Amino acid sequence: MKSLLIKGFGALVLFVGIYACADFLDVDVNNQLSVDEFYKTDDDANQATMAVYDILQWHQNQWGSGWSSPYMVKTLPSDESQAGGANAGDQPNYVAIDRMAFDATNAPIEATWAVNYYGIYRANLVINNVEADNDFKSRLVAEAKALRAYYYLELVSLFGDVPLILTELSPSEYNQSRAPKADVYAQIEADATAAAAVLPNKSEYSSADRFRMSKGTAHAILGKAQLYQENWSGAASTFGTIISSGEYGLEANYSDVFAEVGELGTESIMEAVYIETAGYDWGANGYPWGARSESNIHIQLMGAREGVFSGVDSLNNGWGFNYPSAKLWDAFVAEGDDVRRASTLMSEQEYIDAGGEYDGSEPFDYQGYLRRKYGAYSTESNEDVFQLNYGTNWRLIRYADVLLMAAEANHRAGNDGAAQTELNKVRSRVGLADVTATGSDLLNAIVKERQLELALEGFRYIDLVRWGMAADELDNFQTGKHELLPVPQNEILRASNLTQNPGY
Repeated sequence: MKSLLIKGFGALVLFVGIYACADFLDVDVNNQLSVDEFYKTDDDANQATMAVYDILQWHQNQWGSGWSSPYMVKTLPSDESQAGGANAGDQPNYVAIDRMAFDATNAPIEATWAVNYYGIYRANLVINNVEADNDFKSRLVAEAKALRAYYYLELVSLFGDVPLILTELSPSEYNQSRAPKADVYAQIEADATAAAAVLPNKSEYSSADRFRMSKGTAHAILGKAQLYQENWSGAASTFGTIISSGEYGLEANYSDVFAEVGELGTESIMEAVYIETAGYDWGANGYPWGARSESNIHIQLMGAREGVFSGVDSLNNGWGFNYPSAKLWDAFVAEGDDVRRASTLMSEQEYIDAGGEYDGSEPFDYQGYLRRKYGAYSTESNEDVFQLNYGTNWRLIRYADVLLMAAEANHRAGNDGAAQTELNKVRSRVGLADVTATGSDLLNAIVKERQLELALEGFRYIDLVRWGMAADELDNFQTGKHELLPVPQNEILRASNLTQNPGY
């Protein structure tokens, strides 16, 4: 299945980026089908749908200048980590995001906008061209709708109002305006609801198809959209549907959640899937530098800085980006949460005590802590060129996240008993005492639990913004500006109807 995700898209007809930046050549392409000829068979429809999933793997690519990563864009503005790298000039776009000094020319922010529109474009091709004339094709269209909902949820939560594109645009239609975020959320809800009505439960898929959108995935996207709009009772009901389905559970050991043994397991609701057997190397015919590669080189990017640290406990050296922050360490210590702390980050002394070597220098942005969650483990790569071949899946939505969102939704809807129940399921897994607080103390407990349970997974910045806590927790955060990312300047230059967010 992972190999199919990596390699199975060659027969697609068109590959246009976001709606505003496609270039067209009026030439015939040998051995490829036109849109009218494609999408006819089950295999055509499946290939087209797999291409929509492909975008989930674009968690690193070359876009503009330097590395461009939606994950880093969502993580670095938070208080969980530091940009890192060799120095401030290594990846200045990441440093700018970390310092809240980014502007509309930031390449990773532009890539985050563009990557999600690539996904939407490909989803639209499936939704609008595949005739749902059998159960298989009906399911594929539903998968595409769930994916389109996910991509739009990524965009609206980061940029606010965004163009709402549901069809393939002609060149005369490229100059789109931003739709109100309420309209975007309405479309997300419509897509997720329609998808949930058709998609099977996760347990109804074969093991090879467990990566696909399921009924639970669609409901999770719907519930998150409702939560972000403060539709508390609606979100609580939707999350309750997932919880009562019996389709999901918490891994017994927190350390298994991000290990290979936990991939697509009981806690998995949505993952971006990678393989460690692609055989990328450093040669001209190896790793596709400059491409929108599906290789999960992120793991190498975030490993302890090579030349400063030596490997320990199966952790390979890396390039020293996205170091965990001292504030994150302190949060775990204050809660007495040793279980999740040990699986999320380790102190310099713990590294040395485990047999690692540290040369005593001060790497850029290093605050004394090293990453273990999404760590550069040799067991998750191959021996040939381990730096380029990590197979670690990205956990995009997991059951613990749903339980904590259900806790928040229930609390805000006035049902503190239900909120405590869902919150304490997550705490019990790691041996922490039940929370019995109510009111604002209960909300604070949910806020803290999300910080610890979901650390370094790309949710903290969005959470702090929607809770109205970002100005108090994040250095250099400017109220009235940093609640949203800037609309990329290149997009505004291409589409004059686009407007900019405040402050940029």
